[in-house]
Amino acid sequence: MVISSNSCLGFICLLLCHGIRMASSLNLEDPNVCSHWESYSVTVQESYPHPFDQIYYTSCTDILNWFKCTRHRISYRTAYRHGEKTMYRRKSQCCPGFYESREMCVPHCADKCVHGRCIAPNTCQCEPGWGGTNCSSACDGDHWGPHCSSRCQCKNGALCNPITGACHCAAGFRGWRCEERCEQGTYGNDCHQRCQCQNGATCDHVTGECRCPPGYTGAFCEDLCPPGKHGPQCEQRCPCQNGGVCHHVTGECSCPSGWLGTVCGQPCPEGRFGKNCSQECQCHNGGTCDAATGQCHCSPGYTGERCQDECPVGTYGVRCAETCQCVNGGKCYHVSGSCLCEAGFSGDRCEARLCPEGLYGIRCDKRCPCHVDNTLSCHPMSGECACKPGWSGLYCNETCSPGFYGEACQQICSCQNGADCDSVTGKCICAPGFKGIDCSIPCPLGTYGINCSSLCSCKNDAVCSPVDGSCTCNAGWHGVDCSISCPSGTWGFGCNLTCQCLNGGACNTLDGTCTCAPGWRGEKCEFPCQDGTYGLSCAERCDCSHADGCHPTTGHCRCLPGWSGLF
Repeated sequence: MVISSNSCLGFICLLLCHGIRMASSLNLEDPNVCSHWESYSVTVQESYPHPFDQIYYTSCTDILNWFKCTRHRISYRTAYRHGEKTMYRRKSQCCPGFYESREMCVPHCADKCVHGRCIAPNTCQCEPGWGGTNCSSACDGDHWGPHCSSRCQCKNGALCNPITGACHCAAGFRGWRCEERCEQGTYGNDCHQRCQCQNGATCDHVTGECRCPPGYTGAFCEDLCPPGKHGPQCEQRCPCQNGGVCHHVTGECSCPSGWLGTVCGQPCPEGRFGKNCSQECQCHNGGTCDAATGQCHCSPGYTGERCQDECPVGTYGVRCAETCQCVNGGKCYHVSGSCLCEAGFSGDRCEARLCPEGLYGIRCDKRCPCHVDNTLSCHPMSGECACKPGWSGLYCNETCSPGFYGEACQQICSCQNGADCDSVTGKCICAPGFKGIDCSIPCPLGTYGINCSSLCSCKNDAVCSPVDGSCTCNAGWHGVDCSISCPSGTWGFGCNLTCQCLNGGACNTLDGTCTCAPGWRGEKCEFPCQDGTYGLSCAERCDCSHADGCHPTTGHCRCLPGWSGLF
């Protein structure tokens, strides 16, 4: 048997040559890494003695073969073949419940951690604000933090932040745990709003609604209780009588002048008046005073602030409102109105003359000198004339002086603005341009004349004289009724001003401003259009080529020598 000398290429050498990897990428020293022995098969090239028939020659007696005989023998030589080799190695792998990720063993959770991370097999570590086995459940209102494991400390309906546990206070509260109400004068979210309540009212710390103290009402307690009400929420009825005003808080009555008592039900005693009946009446001649104002109510026949005066001559009775009926100079008693007749007269009203009408004297033998038509009577004893209203003079032959009228021409006319006054009745006869009882009202626009009875005919907003209807024309107009425009070349009030416009410019009849003809400009149209412009107000632009400008009026191009055409 022959064994080849290259049998050194053995099993171990082949393993090394083929680079079989014996170790895992995981490090046993890393956390969560486990190991075990595992078998595996490798294909190897192994040497073995391979038999073969080896021929050789020996000397023999075979003459035919030249004394050479062929012999056979089994020899061996080294051969190679592929085979399977079972090997064992230490295998590194992730421990149960872990899997390999980036050469590390990380825990595996069967349910995905929705709001958290997997920290151990099938164990989630939740983010703050989330709980449940897979961190999919938000914390309820009473818990916060990772796994909702912390209990909220918030008070008074505050919301708890599920992540930090911080309290978000409800309106009207403050503090770390929302345990404190808003300070007085503030309310609402974060107590940032300022109360608007007035008059010492308190403010609801949540809504800001004002709680009014007794005696006040309104959204901000800005109003006193309405008349007749007082107390908390203005719900109590005031007991005051006779116009007494109750205090809006206590309901205590403040009595008006002339009244006393808790509810102002007692009038002032006679002779007293005013607030709390503290003043003494000052009325004379039997007059009584008003308990509130102290004003005197006089007895018949008296007048004055304190009833200190008798009625004026010709009047009598209560408030001197009655007119005496005594005639012929008879004087009436200021209390009852009875007449005291002069000598020569008799009767209840002194209406009876002792002498026949037209005569006077002790023997009634003298003729009265009075103007008969203007005289009421002639005194039967002295012959003195008593004139009718509107007449005066010793014999009643003179009319009242201007500005006076009536009996004995003693009454003053009230007419204004130059009006005449009827000497008998005092009725005003208005001057043209005025109307009214006392002629104090000017004629309305558009009317004129006596009693403003005529209509104005002025045109173009002219001013009409309320006296005679004459028209004062506005600038630019003339004529009786201001209907004619100023003639060409004139302007202004009365068309008295001369237009200054040149070169065919038109003049505004109101203010004299010039509207220039095409091709001209300037305040008086004294300048032609500037080069390159033409037309009305020189607003058009010349569009000429090879030209010395254009005509200022028409815009026609002035062609340079050697050129022609429109442009």
